[in-house]
Amino acid sequence: MTSHQAPTTAPISTPLPTPLPAPLPARIRIGAAVGLLLLSPICAEYLIGYDQIISNPLDMLTGLLVLGPLYGTVAVLIREVARRTGRGWPTMLLLSAAFGLIQAGVIDQSLFNPDFVDEASWDDDRLPTFVAGLGVSVKHVVGFVGGHVIWSFCAPIGVVESCVPRIAHRPWLGRVGITVMIVLYGLGALVIFKEHSKQFLATPAQFATVGLFALGLAVAAFAIPRRFPRRGADGRGGEARDEGGRRSGGRVPPAWAVGCGAVALMGAHQLSSPGWGGVALNVAALVLAGGGLLWWSGRPDWGPVHVLAVCGAALVVNAALSFVVEPLGDTSPVLKYGANAVLMVVVLLLLGWARRRLRHITVRPLEGARSA
Repeated sequence: MTSHQAPTTAPISTPLPTPLPAPLPARIRIGAAVGLLLLSPICAEYLIGYDQIISNPLDMLTGLLVLGPLYGTVAVLIREVARRTGRGWPTMLLLSAAFGLIQAGVIDQSLFNPDFVDEASWDDDRLPTFVAGLGVSVKHVVGFVGGHVIWSFCAPIGVVESCVPRIAHRPWLGRVGITVMIVLYGLGALVIFKEHSKQFLATPAQFATVGLFALGLAVAAFAIPRRFPRRGADGRGGEARDEGGRRSGGRVPPAWAVGCGAVALMGAHQLSSPGWGGVALNVAALVLAGGGLLWWSGRPDWGPVHVLAVCGAALVVNAALSFVVEPLGDTSPVLKYGANAVLMVVVLLLLGWARRRLRHITVRPLEGARSA
């Protein structure tokens, strides 16, 4: 009798398809986008309290109708482009610098207008590092562009994403929403450009120079390689690799230390003196901060809590400095310090809520895994 043996070849296993992420409720997506739309201009214009509008709460509220389209739409669009293309903070930083240049060099032309502010402090800040051949102050270039990168765009993005951690890396808007943001930005930019062009208009060469630099930054934003994290067997560890296969590993400082370092470096950026020595300190602080973030953010232990620590530090720095900043023009001390205090409380409550949201996302799953 002939015996039949089972085949010795291993069965072929078919990998299960990766499940698509569940669709997001419109109210959550739109709510996050609107939150960023409002937080961006508040961080850019109101938090440090440099303008006399700080003593008029009603003007601050109505001002958001113009500042929201001017700043908030850009923050939303930068974030949306980066997340839709699978990119992260390096891309958002470079795009923020590009839009910061456009804002200061084209839309309000504050980089070139010698009488942009009718105060003696404007010349005191501008002239020590003024380069006549370029028609710009180096301190203003570093301060304005760096300020837009940190406070107008990146810090608000990081804080709002921390408030909605489950959808932080997913698109929030569809085609209609993106179109609305573009239209609002165009209208806001046009209003500000026409207003500031009544008394001053930069030269075609200045506009062209700003445009070329901004274009270069935008191209670089999409030329840098993307990082792809690799997870270990425990779901946490592993290593990060970029598109070239290069490894990135090692420990990172605790979030509280990252936040304290960010406060020190951003404080140095804001408090640097007008001269060349102050510019050198300013640039050194920004380079050190940017280099540290690029170095550590590619490591597996870098997480959303670290991002919140850096972005939250930016908000705290300006909210604290608002108490010693003298606003332009005549202001009521009672209303000024009252507004400063309210904004500081709002910042602390917002950051506390964001941290709680991150704890709910990152701690509970680990606790459940231990108890399983």
